[in-house]
Amino acid sequence: MVEGLHRVVVTGLGAITPIGNSVKDYLAGLTSGRNGVATTSLFDASGHACRFAAEVKNFDPTGILEPKESKRWDRFSKFGVVAAKEALKDAGLSIDENNAASIGVIIGSGVGGLLTMETQAHVLADKGPGRVSPFTVPMMIPNMATGLAAIALGAKGPSSAVATACAAGSNAIGDAFRILQLGKANVMVCGGAEASITPLGVAGFASAKALSFRNDDPASASRPFDAERDGFVIGEGSGVLVLETLEHAQARGATIHAEIIGYGTTCDAHHITSPTPGGIGGAEAIRQALQDGKLIPENVDYINAHGTSTPANDSNETAAIKSVLGNRANQIPVSSTKSMTGHLLGGSGGIEAVACILALKHDFVPPTINYSNPDPVCDLDYVPNTARQNKLGVVLSNSFGFGGHNVCLAFRQMI
Repeated sequence: MVEGLHRVVVTGLGAITPIGNSVKDYLAGLTSGRNGVATTSLFDASGHACRFAAEVKNFDPTGILEPKESKRWDRFSKFGVVAAKEALKDAGLSIDENNAASIGVIIGSGVGGLLTMETQAHVLADKGPGRVSPFTVPMMIPNMATGLAAIALGAKGPSSAVATACAAGSNAIGDAFRILQLGKANVMVCGGAEASITPLGVAGFASAKALSFRNDDPASASRPFDAERDGFVIGEGSGVLVLETLEHAQARGATIHAEIIGYGTTCDAHHITSPTPGGIGGAEAIRQALQDGKLIPENVDYINAHGTSTPANDSNETAAIKSVLGNRANQIPVSSTKSMTGHLLGGSGGIEAVACILALKHDFVPPTINYSNPDPVCDLDYVPNTARQNKLGVVLSNSFGFGGHNVCLAFRQMI
C-alpha cells in the first residue's frame, strides 16, 4: 500500500451462489459445509461425459429486476445485477445525480452470455439469419453485466469489464481498488458473474479433460487438494462488493465490513491452460499482494485458495503458497470453497472475496469438503470437511485463470 494513496474499505456484499442466493444464505452454506453440486438440470446432459454441475437453485429475480427488461438479458447478467443490487443495499448507499459520476462498476466474466450465443447459433442454423434476435449481441458480450448493473444502479463513474478467465472477478476487484486508491472515484461496485453451465460450455471443458467425471457420485466430485481429485465441477453465479475510499465511507457513516489492502496480478506467459510448474506466476502474485499491503507471512491468518480440484492447479498452488510464505505456510489454514460451490470461472473471484470478508467478520474458516485422501504433494492445512472458528486479522484470496492470469487479493479487519 503506497503512501499517499487512499485507503479502501468494503461496505457492501452481494452473492448469488450454488449454496445460497443471498449473502445471508451463502454464509449459512459456508459455515455448514453445504454441497452445491448435483445432477445437471439446466439442460439434458444425458449424452455428455460430465452430467453434473453446481447450479444456482431456485433463482427468481421477480421483484428485483424488471420482467420485460430481464427477458432481454443473459443469465450471467441477471446474476450480476441482482448481486450488485444486494451489495448496494447492504452498503446503505443511494445513487442520484449528485454522486452518480463518482460511482463506478467493474464486473468480470470469463465467458459472458454463452447460453445466448448457443441458442442464437441454433436459430441461425435452423431458421436463417432473419430470425436471429436483435438482442443477441447485447446479451452475449461479456461487458454487459457491468453495463446493465450501471444502468440499474444509475452509476456513471469508471466502468469496464475484465475477461481474464477464472481470474476475472478478482481482477475486477483489484482494478476497482486501484481506481479508488488513486482518487478517481469514491465508490466502486465490483466482482464477477458467470453462467456457463450450457451444452457447449460443459462439452468444451469435458473435451479438454478439465472436468471431473464422477457421474456416479456428483456430490463428492469437487474435492480440492484430495489425492483422488480428477477435475473441477463447473458452477455459476455472482459475487459483488461495494468498495469505497475510507474517507467517503466514514463521511456518510457507513458500516465497514473489512479493508482491502493488497492486490497482486501477474501472467505465467507459459501455456494456454496449464500453470507454470511450481506455481511461479501465482507465487509472484501472492508476493505482490503481501508487498502492496505491507504484510509479512506472519500476518496472514487464512488463505482462500483457487483450489479447483484439478491435479495441476492444486499441487502448483500448494507449491506457490509454500514458496512465498515459507515455514509459516504450514501454520495457515488454506481452504477451497470451490469444494462447495464448484468453479464459477469468472464469477469465482467475486464469491470467494465475499467468503473472505464473511470469514473476517465472523471469525471462521470455511472448510474444504470432500477431503479424505491426503496427497503428499498437497501437504498444507486444508481445513478438512468442517468449518473452524478462528480469530482472523488478514486473509488472502487466490484466483488463477486460463491464459496464465494470476491474482491475489489481501483483506484485513478494519483497524
